[in-house]
Amino acid sequence: MAAAGPVPAEPQPGAVFLNFPYDRQFVPLYVAYITGVCSFGLVPRVALELPGGERRLDRIVELILSCRYSFHDLSRVELDLRRPQTPRMNMPFELGLTVMASYYNPKRHTWCIFEKDYRRVLKSLGDLAGSDVYSHGGRPIGVLRQIANALVVEDRQPDMRRLLAIYREVKTALPSILKNRGAKSCYEAAVFRDLVYAAQKAATVQMGIS
Repeated sequence: MAAAGPVPAEPQPGAVFLNFPYDRQFVPLYVAYITGVCSFGLVPRVALELPGGERRLDRIVELILSCRYSFHDLSRVELDLRRPQTPRMNMPFELGLTVMASYYNPKRHTWCIFEKDYRRVLKSLGDLAGSDVYSHGGRPIGVLRQIANALVVEDRQPDMRRLLAIYREVKTALPSILKNRGAKSCYEAAVFRDLVYAAQKAATVQMGIS
């Protein structure tokens, strides 16, 4: 008998799965994604939150299926020059899982592709021709602007001035968060949760929400 696969969960209306690389160069954009999602009153989710135990792939699929949205950043799908030299495939792989999981019921899940330059997607993933690509130019302000475009149907609509103010506040808080957690990397589950909390708190103040 074949092993049972992940059980689809009812999507959490405010949950957004974030799919991006975990490296130091990406940190400013990482903070921008967390900031942007929280500013719209939604909750970012990432694979690094997942505890050990059952097979990691099953847990990732379950997490994707539990989210209403997913944002897939393909701007770092490139050749890793460290030996052995290999392309970075996690991001497009998780995008493929998402597309397949939502293919037969798109109303359950909306996936969005983010890139530094939309022409890279046309070259690297020709099967996605015709899909919208949110081109952010590799800058935090670009990520915030494109998140606003992707979430234009949401009730809460912060303007760019507020988005940038929230981003700057969270970015400023990052060193203290790392120190308090005794962490060297911001890509740790506890640090991620603290960044989400900081972004939610800053967004509450900026949006004047009591």
